[in-house]
Amino acid sequence: MSQKVRTFKLRVLRQDGPTRRDTRRWEEFEITWKPQMNVISALMEVRKHPVTTDGKETTPVVWESVCLEEVCGSCTMVINGRVRQSCTALIDTLLQSGETITLEPMTKFPLVRDLLVDRSRMFNDLKRVKAWVLLDGTHELGPGPRQSQETQEEAYPLSRCMTCGCCLEACPQVNDSSDFIGPAAINQVRLFNLHPSGKMHAAERIEALMGSDGVAGCGKAQNCVEVCPKEIPLVDSIAVVSRQATKHMLFRWLLK
Repeated sequence: MSQKVRTFKLRVLRQDGPTRRDTRRWEEFEITWKPQMNVISALMEVRKHPVTTDGKETTPVVWESVCLEEVCGSCTMVINGRVRQSCTALIDTLLQSGETITLEPMTKFPLVRDLLVDRSRMFNDLKRVKAWVLLDGTHELGPGPRQSQETQEEAYPLSRCMTCGCCLEACPQVNDSSDFIGPAAINQVRLFNLHPSGKMHAAERIEALMGSDGVAGCGKAQNCVEVCPKEIPLVDSIAVVSRQATKHMLFRWLLK
């Protein structure tokens, strides 16, 4: 007696290109269940056999993935209504809420195609706030300044950001009518202002966040900490940088 093959359905919101709104549609695929599957491996099954549940041949679904271990953030998408990385979204866990899994692209970034979006705005924001330590490598620098254990423990959780975009996707202040920079870049300002060498440019980073689109644009919804896959204390970072901005605004005239 043959054993019944277990299957599940993958429902994908698709669009053929950034300007092809007319092609926006849902397509549903039936996937044969295998042990230890994640959303990426399910999408690869669609790629091998791109035929919908009603028998229509279609094109393979487009998505992005690189590290497959929740480090690069490139495979971030909205899965069953929650933004997260598809590499760590296990099929068995998702099927506990139903036999159909829905996949949608993030909505706060320009769509490229299907589940692939353009996250360039996040990297441009990192340039804006100078999220790096500037060093002159033309001469011997000697040993770097030491960080206290307390500072290391504060900085390490902040350094886990992988620029995935989850916090921006969940933030209600990030929308078409707002230029709010979002929690990720603000967190990087806190991180690099903690660094012994990074402190040299702390004022420039704070000034980059003092406009209406900077740290003052946060609406305190706190959705960012709910979806951050690295459990970064984003709300704490916003509060710390907000205090730094207020202090800088009150006393910067002393530095001139």
